[in-house]
Amino acid sequence: MKISVITAVYNNKSHIEAAISSVLSQSYKNIEYIIIDGASTDGTCDIIKKYEDKIDKFISEPDKGIYDALNKGISLATGDVVGFLHSDDLYNDNNVLELIADKFKETSSDSIYGNLVYVDKEDTEKVVRFWDSGEFNLKKLKRGWMVPHPTFYVKREVYNKYGAFDCSFRIAADYDSILRFLGKEQITTAYIPEVLIKMRLGGISNKYSRLLKKSREDLKAMKKNNIGGIYSLIYKNVSKVPQFFKHKTK
Repeated sequence: MKISVITAVYNNKSHIEAAISSVLSQSYKNIEYIIIDGASTDGTCDIIKKYEDKIDKFISEPDKGIYDALNKGISLATGDVVGFLHSDDLYNDNNVLELIADKFKETSSDSIYGNLVYVDKEDTEKVVRFWDSGEFNLKKLKRGWMVPHPTFYVKREVYNKYGAFDCSFRIAADYDSILRFLGKEQITTAYIPEVLIKMRLGGISNKYSRLLKKSREDLKAMKKNNIGGIYSLIYKNVSKVPQFFKHKTK
């Protein structure tokens, strides 16, 4: 099984090297690594070029935002499975893709997901928030439950059949895709009860100043996919509070 890992980046010279190293250090070796850069001007591309011989596909050109960049990556991917490691993020350890590949083989599911921790931007060993996903069921999804998207690995044929990200969403296209795949189209999924991803605080959807816009887009995604509504949105936001009191790494 080939796994295509896509990293989208724009002007992130501080953390892109750590993300690249996290991919290249994985014990699972049948990886296609794709980096889509949005025409960075801060030296990000110079760092990426240091690893060009280990990166399968690299594009640097203007784009219309992160979801446009990820869609470009999906269009270039040739793997059986597609996943994303954002430029601020890290795999929790060197065996994450091995776990994901094994779970796909064990379950024959259309998708796999796991747990995620939010970490301090500079000290990635300092856990600030622990997202314990739990097992999926459709009722939970309708109530506002969500897969941590950076842990969500999906068979490429699903993107081919049901489409990639809807770029009319600026912040919530990942949530829209999850509702479309797991809710509307009801693809199969399986849960790995382990932390797969470390996400640095400060991502586009995690800035408090943008929470109102994020909530509006979440509600739009619910209506578009005919799953959930205002009460689901309230639950979705309130359910995040306990995550700040679960400072775990596994």
